[in-house]
Amino acid sequence: MQQPLRNAIEVTTNEFGQFDVVSDDSDHHFLGSEKGKCFTDSKSEAYRTIMREWRILEHNLPESIYVRVYERRIDLMRAVIVGAAGTPYHDGLFFFDILFPSDYPKHPPKLHFDSFGLQVNPNLHPSGEVCLSLLNTWYGKKREKWDPSGSTMLQVLLSLQSLVLNENPYFNEPGATTLGRLINLESTSRVYNEDVFTQTCKISFHLLQDPPRNFEAFVSAHFRERASLILAACNEYANGRVRVGYYSSDHLPPLSRVQVSRSFKKQMIEFYPLLLRAFRQNDNASLGGFVQHLELETEESEYKSTEIIEEVVNKIVIGSLIFLICLVSYLLLKRLVF
Repeated sequence: MQQPLRNAIEVTTNEFGQFDVVSDDSDHHFLGSEKGKCFTDSKSEAYRTIMREWRILEHNLPESIYVRVYERRIDLMRAVIVGAAGTPYHDGLFFFDILFPSDYPKHPPKLHFDSFGLQVNPNLHPSGEVCLSLLNTWYGKKREKWDPSGSTMLQVLLSLQSLVLNENPYFNEPGATTLGRLINLESTSRVYNEDVFTQTCKISFHLLQDPPRNFEAFVSAHFRERASLILAACNEYANGRVRVGYYSSDHLPPLSRVQVSRSFKKQMIEFYPLLLRAFRQNDNASLGGFVQHLELETEESEYKSTEIIEEVVNKIVIGSLIFLICLVSYLLLKRLVF
């Protein structure tokens, strides 16, 4: 397992260039893919298009996205997206390895999410598979699909940031938006966000143990700068002081508690010490005020009755809808037959 570089000169995330060309591609997910001759032929369409992609990315990346390309393998690329505030992904890092096909841009690039076997979104599988309309790996209207004449890698990254790593990822589930119009899925979405935040913390832990090549300094700097915010968020969320995704260092004391699932509290209690230890090992001297174990102020039983009632009501409503759909289907079939 690759360890963070302790002897390297420390940088801040502001000093880490958003776009750069590097040489070490040894840990890239698609390194073993066949390298077509078109990627060394400066006259080929794939080569010219990728060079144009480089220029677009170099000058147009938002502050929360960083990209590295490879001098020997222009068909490979690596990008990281910083989780946005107001989402359960806030302050997390999400890495994607990218492969351009030899017939690019006729077909879209292939992406692999560095998931560490965890699922943080319906569109990002534990296997690393990325499901996105723009990549032709997810359902969508024609205008949402890859367009060889106009689609770009920048659009792919912005889509991942805004459409996938969003504030309510549960509704990325197929049919969830439609079902949400019929029944209240707010509590289901809330619990899903709790799990997403937990998985995001676990990915952060793994990234500190094994940072992707060429991003070692960035990963270390990012979590040095944000460790205290992440740990404070763990405490605030587990104690129900603020809804998952909405913690900020200057938020006002809550007038009332928000509901927190028992499973989320349990996971936070178990994982918090590991996360704190990883942050401290990342040469972070500013965490002295954080205790080793998460302390909950809210009793486990406080929301138990409400959780049970919500679960029962949702099951009854969903069951009723399924019954009605079956009944209507039966009546229509009977009418057609007779």
